[in-house]
Amino acid sequence: MTTTNTGVGEFSKLSDAMWSARDEQDRLQLAVDAAVQLVRGCDHAGFTVNEVGALVTRVGSDDTVLRANELQQELGEGPCRDVARDQVTLICPDLTQERRYPAWAVRVHAELGVGSMMSLLVYTARDSFGCLSLYADAGKSFDSDDVVVAETLAAHLAIGMRSGREVTQMGQALDSRLTIGRAEGILMERLQMSAEQAFDYLRRVSSHTNRKLAVIADEIVSTRRLPDIG
Repeated sequence: MTTTNTGVGEFSKLSDAMWSARDEQDRLQLAVDAAVQLVRGCDHAGFTVNEVGALVTRVGSDDTVLRANELQQELGEGPCRDVARDQVTLICPDLTQERRYPAWAVRVHAELGVGSMMSLLVYTARDSFGCLSLYADAGKSFDSDDVVVAETLAAHLAIGMRSGREVTQMGQALDSRLTIGRAEGILMERLQMSAEQAFDYLRRVSSHTNRKLAVIADEIVSTRRLPDIG
């Protein structure tokens, strides 16, 4: 399978679905489902992040993915631990012959019946989000077309995650600014302040209490009580 003809249409649908997704978890699930559907050699897929040295599978198509990634953590070796910007796609074509991760490869093949694995870094120029893991059952392996499709999928996911986080951050910033504005209004009414004086009051409370200005504003709006700054 290639990304031409039918592939282009499938990726267009995937992009639309990612834009419409409710949150990042849904975007990850869409990508994992698409990997199993679009990558011909893929039987299982998941998305893994490295959190303080621990591999965490955020989304998996099934228990095979969860266990395969758990074994990487338990044994201290595996593709998801090594994939990085200097090697964004790492392929283990035959786990029975894999020498880079001998203990992991033997366990995954014996316990889960997996024959081949591909790990792809999901990243943009500014951020790395995690690792898309694709597994093929014994007797199967990933060919060059599979790699092209998988890398295209990883790129779509990276763009979707970056855009989704930017939208979320913008929404949070807007909510904070609206809350601060409401708190300023309360201060202006209660203390007969100007808008500038009200904002300076909030900054002083934030500085004196070592708490975020938006948190102070939210408390004022919620409780209608004014903090004491001495």
